[in-house]
Formats: sequence, C-alpha cells, structure tokens
Amino acid sequence: QVQLVESGGGLVQPGGSLRLSCEVSGSFSRIYRMGWYRQTPGQQREPVATQNIGGSAFYKDSVKGRFAVNADDAKKTVYLEMNNLRLDDTAVYYCNALIQLPGSDRANDYWGQGTQVTVSS
Repeated sequence: QVQLVESGGGLVQPGGSLRLSCEVSGSFSRIYRMGWYRQTPGQQREPVATQNIGGSAFYKDSVKGRFAVNADDAKKTVYLEMNNLRLDDTAVYYCNALIQLPGSDRANDYWGQGTQVTVSS
C-alpha cells in the first residue's frame, strides 16, 4: 500500500518561510511526478508546484519566485520551500504523487493527509 506522509506545516508571519516535506513509502514500480496542491474552505484543491521526475516543474503564477519544489526520486521525497509567505498562502497543503504500481500499466494519483499552513501576523 502506498502512503504519502507530510510534515512541516505551521504558523508563520507574513514574509516568513516554511519548508514542507513529503515521503512516499510502500510498494510501487515508478513515480512519475511529485508535488503540492492546496485548498482553502469552500474552494477546489489547486496545484501549487509540481515536478516531473527528471523533468520540468510547474508553478502557480502567484508563487513563482517565492516557492521552490524539489522532487528527490532517490529519497522518494518531495520538498516545498516557501519564502516571502503572504496571507493568501494560508491553506491546507496536500502532497501528491503520480505512481505506477507493480503489475499495472497505468499510473494513479496518490495524496497525503494534508498539513495546515497559516500565515498571520
């Protein structure tokens, strides 16, 4: 069974920094993409930063230049460095990975449990 376990959320003042981590464990053949989504009450979950393993990264426009995603395939871990945090970055952040299981010819999305990031003065 595949599990994604997140850590690193918390409370930070505007302009501050946080680092989120997410480790993938379990039995799988390959990870194709890892990254982070976020969700606020009443809103849909949206992609923040994702990285194709060995390939390009995607960033939501509002976080470009402030956030950095690093998917480490060897460690099966993805990080999100968040700098110059703003009030509107407050959300529950979810780790996501696109994973192929042994014996399967397709990959599916897997999710972490979510970690709260609150930016407040």
